[in-house]
Amino acid sequence: MKTHLFKKSPFRTIISFHKLIESLEEIALSDVNYRSDYAKAILKEIESLPELRTGIEDFNIIQNNEPLIKNLLADLFPTALTHNEIKAVTIPFQNISFNFTQRFRKILNNAGEDFDMEIRDFDEHQFYINNCCLVLSSYYKQNIDFNKPFFYDIPDEKGVLRHYRILYNADFLEIIPTKKSIQLTQDDIDLLIDNYTDIELWRSKFPEGSWILKGFGIVSLFDATTENAISNLKSNLLKPEDSITPTEIIESIFISLFKIPGLRFGFVVYNPEEEKFNRPAKFDTEMRSFLLSNEQEVDCKNALFGCSFENLLDKKEPFVISNVEKFSREAGNESLGQHLLNQNIHSCIFAPIIKEDHLLGVLEVVSQNVRELNSINATKLELILPYLTDTIDRYNTDMQHHIEAIIQREYTTIHPSVYWKFRKESQNYFQNINHTKDYIFKEIVFKNVYPLYGQIDIKSSSEHRNETVKIDLQNQLTTLLEIFENQKINSNLVLLEQRKFELESLRNELEFPLKADTEQHIQRYIEEEIHPILKNSKDSFESEELEEAYFASLDEKSGLFYQERKKFDNAMSIINKRLASVLDKKQLEAQQIYPHYYERFKTDGVEHNLYIGASISPAKPFDMMYLHNLRLWQLQTLCEMELEHHQLKESLPYELDVTSLILVFSAPLSIRFRMDEKRFDVDGTYNARYEVVKKRIDKSNIKGTSERITEKEKITIVYSQNSEEAEYLKYIKYLQHKKILEPAIEQFEVEDLQGVSGLRAIRVKVINNTVNPVAKKITYQDLLDELS
Repeated sequence: MKTHLFKKSPFRTIISFHKLIESLEEIALSDVNYRSDYAKAILKEIESLPELRTGIEDFNIIQNNEPLIKNLLADLFPTALTHNEIKAVTIPFQNISFNFTQRFRKILNNAGEDFDMEIRDFDEHQFYINNCCLVLSSYYKQNIDFNKPFFYDIPDEKGVLRHYRILYNADFLEIIPTKKSIQLTQDDIDLLIDNYTDIELWRSKFPEGSWILKGFGIVSLFDATTENAISNLKSNLLKPEDSITPTEIIESIFISLFKIPGLRFGFVVYNPEEEKFNRPAKFDTEMRSFLLSNEQEVDCKNALFGCSFENLLDKKEPFVISNVEKFSREAGNESLGQHLLNQNIHSCIFAPIIKEDHLLGVLEVVSQNVRELNSINATKLELILPYLTDTIDRYNTDMQHHIEAIIQREYTTIHPSVYWKFRKESQNYFQNINHTKDYIFKEIVFKNVYPLYGQIDIKSSSEHRNETVKIDLQNQLTTLLEIFENQKINSNLVLLEQRKFELESLRNELEFPLKADTEQHIQRYIEEEIHPILKNSKDSFESEELEEAYFASLDEKSGLFYQERKKFDNAMSIINKRLASVLDKKQLEAQQIYPHYYERFKTDGVEHNLYIGASISPAKPFDMMYLHNLRLWQLQTLCEMELEHHQLKESLPYELDVTSLILVFSAPLSIRFRMDEKRFDVDGTYNARYEVVKKRIDKSNIKGTSERITEKEKITIVYSQNSEEAEYLKYIKYLQHKKILEPAIEQFEVEDLQGVSGLRAIRVKVINNTVNPVAKKITYQDLLDELS
């Protein structure tokens, strides 16, 4: 064993047994004969070495008189306890130790000659300041707690690092000032207490060798390996997310906990949705899994594990194999047993990580030796599983956040019905063993789905918008002309007259339909030619009032009048918000029919796309009944939206009408998520026909006329097949029976679109008197029951 000594100290250390000798002298005078005789014998034996009382500074004297000193210390080091206690004589904080108990001596011998016995994480600065604190505590009677836990880390005969907590007994020590010592005031002491890390300050108040530390101390150790391993594991598990602890550090902690050299550990995450074990990709890439071996994931109820994992998965109890070879010979265990033996595993523990009765993952602890791991030492895992549980729970939460972030970044906001497929692709990214930055995200495709499209559009929204723009521009130009009319006669008459003429000309232009650049042209003219004149001219009080009122009326963003357009925009916003709210609320009910993809857009109205099919919800069998039920739901929902608008219309700041349309398409198609556009679109050339119709149909006319196929307060249903016509006529007949639709039905052909012909339509009016509310939710089965 090597001994590490710090050279600089505020103390001149003198090893002395004077307090112990004085105690023996008192015992020698006692009336208890056997105690008195014993003390007299010890005192007589040490008479030849007065340095034991006066003090020893040469450590060689200690070494040369070990038997004598051992006898002197016999009361403090009982022979009966020498194989149990870990104890020695020492000077606190210094690696000067002697008179070891037999157990202490054995521990040091097992550590080897090259072992350097030093206090963990204890440097010369801490050594110096802690010695100063001894003076403050003992001599100056300051109530300061400076003894943080100290540890020796000592390997055993197997090479397993054990951790021993250090306890000091300073009853036989005294501290004496020298001529070099500085007497401290309370202010000096307060300054030191507030500046623990300022080593120069401490040295200035406690010069080297300015105090005498006389006597001896006793150091006692106790094995805190288990507690220390738990503490280290906890510290490593609580590290920040981006600070990954290497696997070998965690492994060394498990070795200390179980005191088994060569112990290995692994971990797998449990995926309850697919009942699979997955590699925890976010942890250290070196982390192994003995269950998965080289796989990224494996079905936890496959042939490899079979019924062996019943306790772990169902009962959520540890699965312990103390003899893997014997286990593998039992019927049903051959696959798992051989799988473990191939990895040189002869005993193992698979412990479930459980949070609120949910399995989060499995901790794997394995050994290459038979019975080194067993059901008895498996109970040690109970000490660390709570910390692992919290860590894995945090890992799962962080993983969810990362997956959400990837979905948001790569795919945008995703409807719950298809979220599972995006989630799986995101997990594939995390489980990519190389974690390469150039990982190519797959496009998400759903095949053989049936589309439903519907919209409620603001009727003539472009005309209304242009009309409000014209009114605002006319009002602004009129106000500017009024301001110029009130300008004084002595103003710059020529310039003023020219600007008035230009304003009049612009106002006259607004009598005609707006051109594409009219608004921008007028805005630029007013900002560049008119506003500078108004801001730089000082005129009559009346004119200044008009100018102030004018500027107060301008919109902050555009610099133009915004009164009429604001009414229009507010009305549009109210309609869109209310109708979208109705649709979203009803959509929650529709998901109960059959899980399907739903997206909704606000434009000059509200559009929605629905896609239903087995590929969107593979866990639930699909039947065409669900499609028919959803079509009826869609028609009924549009009726409710029409009624919502009718009840809302009178309170709008600007009166607007709406038209409703449904596009029927019975052929299944595929939809693909476009990575560049972050949205779903139909896939394939043939299916593009559906998109063409969707984009153009609401602006189409009845064939042979100039009349639009859509009309206010009516629902238009566009289709191409006779079967679709028959189906929707049934729905309409039923809703007429329920007093939701009026009796009159219009049927007509739709004008040919580019590349698309043969479309037909049904148009029917919604009963909008408020006396008859919309009927309760109607299902397709209700319709069949009524018709039959």
